[in-house]
Amino acid sequence: MAKKIAAVCACTMGLAHTFMAAEALQDAAKELSYDIKVETQGADGIQNELTSEEIAEAEFIIQAIAIQPQDNERFDAYDVYEISLQDAIKNAKGTIQEIETMI
Repeated sequence: MAKKIAAVCACTMGLAHTFMAAEALQDAAKELSYDIKVETQGADGIQNELTSEEIAEAEFIIQAIAIQPQDNERFDAYDVYEISLQDAIKNAKGTIQEIETMI
Protein backbone atom coordinates (compact mmCIF):
# COMPACT_ATOMS: atom_id res chain seq x y z
CA MET A 1 0.00 0.00 0.00
CA ALA A 2 1.38 3.37 -0.99
CA LYS A 3 2.32 5.96 1.59
CA LYS A 4 0.05 8.99 1.60
CA ILE A 5 0.50 12.72 1.92
CA ALA A 6 -2.23 15.28 2.54
CA ALA A 7 -1.44 18.85 1.48
CA VAL A 8 -3.02 22.28 1.45
CA CYS A 9 -1.86 25.06 -0.85
CA ALA A 10 -3.34 28.46 -0.07
CA CYS A 11 -2.83 32.11 -0.89
CA THR A 12 -5.03 35.18 -0.95
CA MET A 13 -5.80 34.98 -4.64
CA GLY A 14 -5.41 31.22 -5.08
CA LEU A 15 -4.24 31.61 -8.62
CA ALA A 16 -0.86 30.86 -10.17
CA HIS A 17 1.30 30.20 -7.10
CA THR A 18 -1.27 28.00 -5.38
CA PHE A 19 -1.59 25.74 -8.41
CA MET A 20 2.13 25.81 -9.21
CA ALA A 21 2.86 24.65 -5.65
CA ALA A 22 0.16 21.98 -5.85
CA GLU A 23 1.56 20.65 -9.12
CA ALA A 24 5.13 20.64 -7.78
CA LEU A 25 4.07 18.69 -4.69
CA GLN A 26 2.09 16.21 -6.82
CA ASP A 27 5.04 15.64 -9.16
CA ALA A 28 7.51 15.20 -6.29
CA ALA A 29 5.20 12.86 -4.37
CA LYS A 30 4.74 10.67 -7.44
CA GLU A 31 8.50 10.54 -7.99
CA LEU A 32 8.98 9.50 -4.35
CA SER A 33 6.22 6.83 -4.53
CA TYR A 34 3.61 8.64 -2.45
CA ASP A 35 -0.09 9.03 -3.09
CA ILE A 36 -0.98 12.67 -2.52
CA LYS A 37 -4.13 14.72 -2.38
CA VAL A 38 -3.72 18.49 -2.56
CA GLU A 39 -6.46 20.83 -1.43
CA THR A 40 -6.26 24.34 -2.88
CA GLN A 41 -7.63 27.48 -1.30
CA GLY A 42 -7.93 31.01 -2.57
CA ALA A 43 -10.41 33.48 -4.01
CA ASP A 44 -12.47 30.53 -5.35
CA GLY A 45 -12.76 29.01 -1.87
CA ILE A 46 -11.73 25.43 -1.10
CA GLN A 47 -11.25 23.06 -4.02
CA ASN A 48 -10.41 19.34 -3.88
CA GLU A 49 -11.20 19.43 -0.15
CA LEU A 50 -9.42 16.89 2.05
CA THR A 51 -11.73 14.54 3.96
CA SER A 52 -11.16 13.70 7.62
CA GLU A 53 -10.29 10.16 6.49
CA GLU A 54 -7.64 11.41 4.03
CA ILE A 55 -6.12 13.60 6.73
CA ALA A 56 -6.06 10.70 9.23
CA GLU A 57 -4.50 8.27 6.74
CA ALA A 58 -1.68 10.61 5.70
CA GLU A 59 1.89 9.80 6.70
CA PHE A 60 2.27 13.56 7.05
CA ILE A 61 0.55 16.82 6.19
CA ILE A 62 2.12 19.70 4.30
CA GLN A 63 0.71 23.20 4.20
CA ALA A 64 2.29 25.33 1.47
CA ILE A 65 0.69 28.62 2.37
CA ALA A 66 0.81 32.40 2.23
CA ILE A 67 -2.36 32.78 4.36
CA GLN A 68 -4.00 30.87 7.22
CA PRO A 69 -6.04 28.08 5.58
CA GLN A 70 -9.79 27.98 6.04
CA ASP A 71 -11.09 25.32 8.44
CA ASN A 72 -7.56 24.87 9.76
CA GLU A 73 -8.85 23.31 13.00
CA ARG A 74 -9.21 20.06 11.00
CA PHE A 75 -5.45 19.65 11.45
CA ASP A 76 -5.23 20.41 15.20
CA ALA A 77 -4.62 16.79 16.19
CA TYR A 78 -1.82 16.29 13.64
CA ASP A 79 1.73 17.41 13.04
CA VAL A 80 1.63 19.83 10.13
CA TYR A 81 4.72 20.83 8.18
CA GLU A 82 4.28 24.42 7.09
CA ILE A 83 6.29 25.77 4.16
CA SER A 84 6.00 28.73 1.83
CA LEU A 85 4.45 28.42 -1.60
CA GLN A 86 7.85 29.34 -3.04
CA ASP A 87 9.53 26.46 -1.17
CA ALA A 88 6.97 24.06 -2.60
CA ILE A 89 7.43 25.42 -6.12
CA LYS A 90 11.24 25.46 -6.01
CA ASN A 91 12.01 22.36 -3.96
CA ALA A 92 9.01 20.10 -3.39
CA LYS A 93 11.04 16.91 -3.62
CA GLY A 94 13.67 18.16 -1.17
CA THR A 95 10.93 19.30 1.20
CA ILE A 96 9.27 15.87 1.21
CA GLN A 97 12.63 14.17 1.70
CA GLU A 98 13.45 16.52 4.60
CA ILE A 99 10.11 15.76 6.28
CA GLU A 100 10.77 12.03 5.86
CA THR A 101 13.92 12.40 7.98
CA MET A 102 11.90 14.05 10.77
CA ILE A 103 9.13 11.44 11.08
